[in-house]
Amino acid sequence: MASMNLRTLTVGPVACNCAIVACPETGEAAVIDPGGNGDRILAAVRELDVQVKLLLHTHGHFDHILATRQVAEATGAKVAIHGSDRLLYENLPQQGRIFGFLAEKPPTPNQVLVGGETINIGKLSATVIHTPGHTPGSVGFYFRTEGVLFAGDTLFFESVGRTDLPGGSFPAIANSIRTKLYVLPSDTRVIPGHGSETAIGDERENNPFVSADSANDA
Repeated sequence: MASMNLRTLTVGPVACNCAIVACPETGEAAVIDPGGNGDRILAAVRELDVQVKLLLHTHGHFDHILATRQVAEATGAKVAIHGSDRLLYENLPQQGRIFGFLAEKPPTPNQVLVGGETINIGKLSATVIHTPGHTPGSVGFYFRTEGVLFAGDTLFFESVGRTDLPGGSFPAIANSIRTKLYVLPSDTRVIPGHGSETAIGDERENNPFVSADSANDA
């Protein structure tokens, strides 16, 4: 059974949690949500002495994709994002103009996710969980053996992702959390797109926005 080498970095203008996940047996790695500060991400990759094969995106908002081109060009890694967020991802320059900064178009995705597939990183494997609500193509990456979920901006410590942006839906995000995330083992470690880590059991019991019982949703 492979263990996981994990390094998390807070990057970009909105403090995105970027993760470098590596297989200790093969040295192959993935970067999840390269949301900015590409030089810092690449420095961490060199320090870990790993080979980045994949750039995985939990969704297509600018603060999760700003360094995708830089990291992809430096490492040769393939890019994966859910099909329902592909247009959002490709519209990074327009997102930048809305928020007052310049950004070049990110590289064309090599893999368009649908949810349910398995992503292999060396001897590690993650299941792609489609969790629409924050965006139509939001996904989580669940490493069952290691008990780790990279939840993106769907589930936070005692909170949930905002649903007031285009494509957002509170009923959808509540349903995603309840039917796809709360069903995971209670001790599953949750690394969200921003902020502190949490655990599935803690959120199931304490999250004030989405409870295990739909009658109690905020």
